[in-house]
Amino acid sequence: MTDLWLIGIGTGNPDHVTGEARKALNEARTVLMPLKGAGKDDLADLRYRILSESGRSARVVEFEMPVRDDTLPYTERVRRWHDEIAARWREAMDGAEGPVALLVWGDPSLYDSTLRIAERLDPAPRLRVVPGITSLQVLTAAHAIPLNRVGAPVTVTTGRRLRDHGWPAGADTVAVMLDGECSFQSLDSAGLTIWWGAYLGMENELLETGPLAEAGPRIVALRDKARARHGWIMDVYLLRREGGA
Repeated sequence: MTDLWLIGIGTGNPDHVTGEARKALNEARTVLMPLKGAGKDDLADLRYRILSESGRSARVVEFEMPVRDDTLPYTERVRRWHDEIAARWREAMDGAEGPVALLVWGDPSLYDSTLRIAERLDPAPRLRVVPGITSLQVLTAAHAIPLNRVGAPVTVTTGRRLRDHGWPAGADTVAVMLDGECSFQSLDSAGLTIWWGAYLGMENELLETGPLAEAGPRIVALRDKARARHGWIMDVYLLRREGGA
């Protein structure tokens, strides 16, 4: 049975990799390295940099990440995509010396499918999860704001759900992830403030904030320009209604 370690590495700043994560990377014998295609080499480069700074030269096994079939319904598209990723993990792990490590952006528990993909492996590996700093932590730190107001809830959701269902019922603060379409544009902006960040923790970090009616168009333009320049973008934002403490 293979030992598979899922190691959270934060949002792009090697200094955010925890001591526990560095120790695990130092002890791993094999590291799986996903390659995400042309224009996204810097994602693999960062993982290699983190490995180098961990102080150990583990064997690295690269594998190509599959592409989702956008012609399929969403649920079926994601299911098949996860099946294919699991198959490529298994192929990459075949004959590998353990423990085998996989570096996970942010934290494996927060809107990341690594744990669900690991459940598809047969035979099942012995799993270890090393937590990482999340994009929400880096976002609120960058803007110097608390995630929640006093005694108030925080709803974490996706751009798709915000776009399809609107403002979550009873929500005070809404954190939105996995939003490739700036879904805040579908909301009534009255009384809403947004705190947005892209490439959080990286040298090319971008931040924007303000009343949604004013900041929203700036974010759309900034996001389009950044995506065209880098070929990819990862961003997250927080929305909050006026009032409260």
